[in-house]
Formats: sequence, structure tokens, C-alpha cells
Amino acid sequence: MKNNLSILSLLAGWFLMLPVIAHAQNKGYPAQYGQPFTGVPDTRDVMLYQVNTRVFSKTGDFAGVTQRLNSIKELGINVIYLMPIYPVGKLKGANSPYATMNYDEVGKEFGTLNDLRKLVDEAHKRNIAVMLDIVANHTSWDHPWINKPGYYLRDSLGEIKYPETWRDVAQLDFRNQELRLSLIHSMKSWVYKANIDGFRCDYADGPPLDFWKQVNDSLKTIKTHNLLMLAEGSSPRYFTAGFDYFFGFNYFKNLKSIFSNNKSVKSIDTLNNSDYKGAKSGQAVVRYLTNHDVNGSDGTPLELFGGKKGSAAAFVVTAYMKGVPMIYNGQEIGTPFRLTFPFTEKSIDWSLEETNRDVLAEYKKIVGFRNKSKAVRRGVMVSYSSDDVCVFTKTLEKETVLVLANLRNKPVAYSLPDKLAGNWKNIWDGSKTNLTKVIRLEPFQYLILQK
Repeated sequence: MKNNLSILSLLAGWFLMLPVIAHAQNKGYPAQYGQPFTGVPDTRDVMLYQVNTRVFSKTGDFAGVTQRLNSIKELGINVIYLMPIYPVGKLKGANSPYATMNYDEVGKEFGTLNDLRKLVDEAHKRNIAVMLDIVANHTSWDHPWINKPGYYLRDSLGEIKYPETWRDVAQLDFRNQELRLSLIHSMKSWVYKANIDGFRCDYADGPPLDFWKQVNDSLKTIKTHNLLMLAEGSSPRYFTAGFDYFFGFNYFKNLKSIFSNNKSVKSIDTLNNSDYKGAKSGQAVVRYLTNHDVNGSDGTPLELFGGKKGSAAAFVVTAYMKGVPMIYNGQEIGTPFRLTFPFTEKSIDWSLEETNRDVLAEYKKIVGFRNKSKAVRRGVMVSYSSDDVCVFTKTLEKETVLVLANLRNKPVAYSLPDKLAGNWKNIWDGSKTNLTKVIRLEPFQYLILQK
């Protein structure tokens, strides 16, 4: 009897899947454009760069990004992600790039599909992978789906809802399997028609977790591509849904408190434990000093993290301690002003490359050593932090790297554990440093040593 019930259950499940199978068979995908990129880095080795196309150049388009790919490469970047590339809705709109009017088209303000392809092609030539930003939780009010039955959440009066306080967008209903498959189809189509290398999934906390597992499971069926997947969510639960990364909201908030409220630096250790709960090898948190949201609302890295010196120390910890670091465009040249929503008033002033040569040189130096050091990227981390100084080692095979970063705007004396005492080599100039029991660090000073 149990066997018969099992067979009946399997048959019932198969019949329930028929609409899904039919949908997949009836909806074709574009032909593969170009050759799938074989240079997508290991998830542990990613150095990520966020491109806000509207502010990136005076033209605010793909061509403006393509023209600066050499500079991005020279910074040491191997993955970029483009903020939403789609047409922006006008009905009830706020000109937000996160109000998608069509998941399958390129917004004219950015250029054409061929312009996007050229950007991707040129990035791949430089061994840089390209991710797109997908906004799956909601659409603009003038999206073609708006009149599709069952695609949007509705209130008791039958009116389409909007998510939270964002009145410029309409809330999708993820109970609808057809909607889910339509979104997944659009994502897969970009892999084929633009040869992209993954997705940053906006507001991942909105759609249910089982939808994201469905997305990742489906994308992994594309065997010709090695796709990187980043959830803009704040919980390690996204690891269970198949994401490589989730967003370091908690890390950013905690780091701000260390700099502005004198919070103990040891709090990063607690966060490292909670953020990585259940993480498998290669899964990590993307950590940052700024991004398109907090840059406008909270401030630039220079404002939040103690100017040039303090933000450099903060970036060393962010890039080396535990996580995959992300740089937001313009951060590397010390952009002194905020890039505010909807990102149409002020573009990055790239002439600051000359004015702030010291900032750019320091970023290149920090990123360069991360790219060079396997221990920094993949090593086992042990923390020795005090309340004021972030101290840790990263060890892999025969290489050990020691980082000490004073995160206070005052001189600090750090008592060195016995096991860290002795001779080390300065990674910048190769000079020998003999560490004794007490190390005195100047305001925001950091040391990176190796043995």
C-alpha cells in the first residue's frame, strides 16, 4: 500500500509540474552571444566594484563605463556589477533605476544592447567579469505585466499594493508560479544575449527564500557559464538558497559605530561569527565602506571613517579580515561629495585622480597585495583585536600575514600577544620589523606584515 501511495504521489507531483515544463519548453532563449567567459574568478578571490552608470561618466551610459575599464583593471578589480540597466518606469515614478519597466530590455539612457555587449566584451578582454543588478521584488507601474492576473499583490479592495514606503513601484506576488518563471526566464536570457557572469539581486529580503533557491537552482543548469550570485540581504540564510554572497549591512553599521560611537573593535569578531553561520567553503559576505544607498543617505567614506587616513585603515580591515571587499565607483579617488538619488545631478569628477593621487595609490596598494596574497584571500583568520585596534592573522600553507589597524583618531598602545612577537617583514618595502610587547600606533595607522 505504501509503495502504491508513493507512486501516486510521484504521478501527482509530475502532473503539477506540467505547466512548469510546458512554460520552459514554449519559451525559448536567445542564441548565445559571444563565447562564455572562462575567467570568472573563484568566489574567494573576487575583488568587486560597483558601477552606478548614471554618475560614472558625464554621458551616464555604457560607453562611459567602457572607456574607463583600463582604470578599473589597474585598480585590481576582477568583477564589476552594473546597477540596473533596464528602462525606468515613468508612471508614478521617481526616476529610480530600481523601478524596472521591462526586465528584457536595455534602458535607452544607457545605450543599446550592442553597447552593453561591447562593455561586457571589453571587460572580458581585461579578465573582468560583469554582473547585472536584478530588481525582482517589484516593478514600475507601467511594466507590461501590470494587467496580468495574479502577478501583483492586491489589497482587500483589489488594488495593487506597493512595498513598504516605495510608492513608485508595484509589489509582485510570488505565490504565482508563472511570475516566478517569467523572472527567471528574463535573468537567464541576459546570460545568453549579453554573455554576463552573474547577478546582484536587489532587496533579496522582499521575495520569499524559496524563490531565490528556485532562481539559483535554475541558473546552475546553464553549464556553459560560471555565474556569481550576490543577495542584497543581511542574513546567512541566503547561503542556504545557493547564493555565493550576501550583503554586509551589519558590517557597515557596526563599523560606523566603531568610528562614531567608540564601539569596541572586538565587536567585529562577534559579527564574523554570526555572519558566517552555516557558510560553506567559498561563500562569503560582501563588505564595503560605501555603496549607492549609504553614500547619499549616510555619507562618503571620508565623512564616516575619519577622512583619508581613517578610511584607508577601515578599508584594510574590510579588504583583508573576513569577506569579499567591494569598492563603489569614485571611492578610490576620494570623491569628497555624495552621489545622491536619483543620480542625475552630479557625476564623478575623475580629474580627482590627479588631485588625490595619494588616495588612489593607497587603494591600488591595498588591493594589489590582496590579489597577490593567497593567505589574505583564502587563509584561516585568527583575531587578536583590542577595543581600539583591529589585529588578526591570515595563514595559508607557509604564508602568514599580520594586520594591525588603529581604528581610533588618537595614538594607541597595543599589548602584543607573545605568539605574535618576533621578526616580521613589512609587505611594502621588505624591511624587517621586530615586534615587541607593546606597539604604539599613531591615529588611524595600520601595519601589514608577513612571514
